[in-house]
Amino acid sequence: MAITLYGISNCDTVAKARKWLEGNGYTYTFYDYKKGGADAEKITGWVLEAGLDKVLNKSGTTWKKIPEDLRAILDETSSIALMAEQPSMIKRPILEYDTKGGTGLLVGFKAPEWAVALG
Repeated sequence: MAITLYGISNCDTVAKARKWLEGNGYTYTFYDYKKGGADAEKITGWVLEAGLDKVLNKSGTTWKKIPEDLRAILDETSSIALMAEQPSMIKRPILEYDTKGGTGLLVGFKAPEWAVALG
């Protein structure tokens, strides 16, 4: 099974997810979008599958630094562009994995949810 973990290397939640994957015997590719950049097309796919509210990290400091009046007028397209420009605004981690019917997607780290999905 091919697994790709997207995130930022110095993120505590990403570190927990990596430890969980390794502890459960999963091999994966890690993509640090702070170093490699965030692709707007990839983000668009995540938003289409999981929803903007799930992919856009509104609890981080980057989001909170955006003026309230600007946050109020952001739509899906401008939010995706903003996440591509500032990858720390993407919820972490994001996991893509192969399934029998295609590709699965997990946003955020919840060990029980990951165990069921990857089981």
